[in-house]
This record gives sequence, C-alpha cells and structure tokens, in this order.
Amino acid sequence: MNNVVLITGASRGIGRATALLLAEKGYQIGVNYLNDSRAAQEVVSEITHRGGRALALQADVADEQQVVAMFERLDAQLGVLRALVNNAGILFQQSTIEQLTAERINRVLATNVTGYFLCCREAVKRMATRHGGQGGAIVNVSSAAARLGSAGEYVDYAASKGAVDTLTTGLSLEVAAQGIRVNGVRPGFIYTDMHASGGEPGRVDRVSSAIPMQRGGQPQEVAEAIAWLLSDAASYVTGSTIDLAGGK
Repeated sequence: MNNVVLITGASRGIGRATALLLAEKGYQIGVNYLNDSRAAQEVVSEITHRGGRALALQADVADEQQVVAMFERLDAQLGVLRALVNNAGILFQQSTIEQLTAERINRVLATNVTGYFLCCREAVKRMATRHGGQGGAIVNVSSAAARLGSAGEYVDYAASKGAVDTLTTGLSLEVAAQGIRVNGVRPGFIYTDMHASGGEPGRVDRVSSAIPMQRGGQPQEVAEAIAWLLSDAASYVTGSTIDLAGGK
C-alpha cells in the first residue's frame, strides 16, 4: 500500500492514536502539529521504529498560507495524498456565554471550522478525478458536543463542531462523483489532554456516571472507526457520521 494520509493535530490524543493505527495498516503518515514538536517527533519515531514511514509537519491549520505550504511539503516528501483526517481542534476554559469574547469565539472557529475547510480544499484539489487525482477519503472529527450543545461549558466549541457536521454533509455531496468519500466521527467523552485545556483534567471521570455505558472512551476506539471509514471496507459510505459516545 502506498496510501498517504495527512492527520491534523496528530501529536496527541485521537490524532496520535489514529496515526499509529493507520501506520500499522500500511499508510504513510503526515503528522501535523501546532507547537509540540517533541510529541510529533515521538509519533514519527514510533512509526518508523515499527517499519513505517511518517513525516512531522508543523502548521497552524487556521493559517491559509501555512496549510498550503504543509500540503506542498507533503506532496514533495511523501507523495500522492489519498486520505485526510481533519482532527486538529481547540477549546478554552469552561465558560457561560456571558464570559465569551469575540476573540475567543473567532479563534475557536478559525481552527475548528476554517482549518477543516482549508485542509479539505487542498485535499480535494489533489484527490478529485477531474484534476487527474485517484480519488480518496476524508474523515472529519466532530464531537458529540454538536448534538448536546455543551451548555455552560463550551457552547462556542459545540457550535464549531455543528459546522463540521454540515461541512461533512455538504462536501460529501459535492465530491461524491469525483471519487472522494467524506465522512465524520462524533466522539463523546474521551480520555485526552483536551479536557485540561478546558480547566478540568478529570472531566471524563466526573461525567462517566451519566454516560449510558458508564465509562469514558479511549482514543484508540475512535481511531478504529476513522480507520474503517478510510478503508475499502467502507467504500459505499459517504456523508455519514459515526457517534462514539457510549450511548450519550
């Protein structure tokens, strides 16, 4: 397999788990990261130690020029892109709407929405058969927050993930005839470092009793769904989003 996949936000959490899993399945991995070069290089080293091929790619997905440069570097050093996992995302301290500022809202939307659009754009330019591409697959990582709203905590984050769901639906229809499948996953409460960014590292344990399955999820469980959606086993699936939220 010579499949090249770009995973944004791949230095930790769901992105990291997805990178390691897809490498085991024979993908060559573009490991995008924002600031933590050490963590990204650790992912690359783990993949190469197992006999795979990976490349660390620093870029802020909210910055158009950086996104374009990242894809160009991926082209030059790994080859033809066949898959994209839009996973990079940010949230800030838990807050009610009274405390939200335009700056915070715009920063969340720039990364979580504009970043996804920009990466999808560049991927489609490379994958679409009308451009001479070989087709491909895109998975957008949304969140159960898009359905639940995250009232009193992260309404801005939840709204950004609602936009991701709409992007998944609309883009899947736009590029279906160009050999590109576009799907999404909606993780629920997953054990990742993101909760610390919101000021509550133990959030998953706090809410686990309210989850029908009585536990939080692991990044590997989300990675398995992403890998399936990218695979030929899901060749007739597009415009769909899988909920991974323990029944929540």
